[in-house]
Amino acid sequence: MSYSVDPAAPDAAYLSFWRERHLCTLTTPRPDGSPHVVPVGVTYDPGAGLARVIANKASMKVAHVLAAGPDGARVAVCQVAGRRWATLEGRARVRTEPERIAEAERRYAERYERTPSPNPARVVIEIELERAMGRG
Repeated sequence: MSYSVDPAAPDAAYLSFWRERHLCTLTTPRPDGSPHVVPVGVTYDPGAGLARVIANKASMKVAHVLAAGPDGARVAVCQVAGRRWATLEGRARVRTEPERIAEAERRYAERYERTPSPNPARVVIEIELERAMGRG
């Protein structure tokens, strides 16, 4: 059985699952290649082909993405609730443009029903989606 999903055109159940409030994980590669997995809030924007994670610019997840260089880091975000699960994979880059951060904060507030606290050190990790899988 295949659990492959088109990240640009998910079915209604898969998209609905990504709109529910769930804690997620982000997996980034450390310089030695081992996985670094941390809890995060994620928003999924299939129209733009992006998943977004707001972060502090001094965090290890940001450092790992930056260390991958200008082509970005191959990463995955995942969420699970009972038998439902979903993973989005792609290339992550750190964005510092105020309008990109504001859009990520807006989407975070919508999904998680709370506005993130102001943080002048905030950046957004944007993941250009290449693959999706799961069972929403």
